[in-house]
Amino acid sequence: MVLSSDRSGSLLLSRKSKTIAFAQPQNENQSIVRIVASRGNNLHEVESAAEGDEERFLVSMPVKFRKNVWIKRGDFVLVEPIEEGNKVKAEICRILTAEHIKLFEKEGVWPKRFTRKRELEDDLDADGLVRNTNRKFAEEDGDSSDDDSSEEED
Repeated sequence: MVLSSDRSGSLLLSRKSKTIAFAQPQNENQSIVRIVASRGNNLHEVESAAEGDEERFLVSMPVKFRKNVWIKRGDFVLVEPIEEGNKVKAEICRILTAEHIKLFEKEGVWPKRFTRKRELEDDLDADGLVRNTNRKFAEEDGDSSDDDSSEEED
């Protein structure tokens, strides 16, 4: 894997004659956001990476991505704000892949709020085990152990 840069300052990663262009958030306008939900008509609800506020807003999918690229909840995209709409506040510039994310983390550009380590720590319970998100969490009471002990006495 070889890293190089082109004239525009974007990083290029070449792997066995396969070149992938990485777009850095070059403009102050561009930001990295996470897809929260699809709202239809090529609109997606996203959350920003700002630590203090959990701002959610709509972004639009440009025509060049429609019917060619699909994104799902939890994916990350690079967006650029638009001034024309009240509800739709930005347009997707680039859909970030796992390779983009690794490179951004390595460069220190990746937002702390979206780091994987933080997400994994949130998923751990008191015993250090990963919570099963498919089941509801139920607190264990001391009463259940009393019921077991009374059955053993019989």
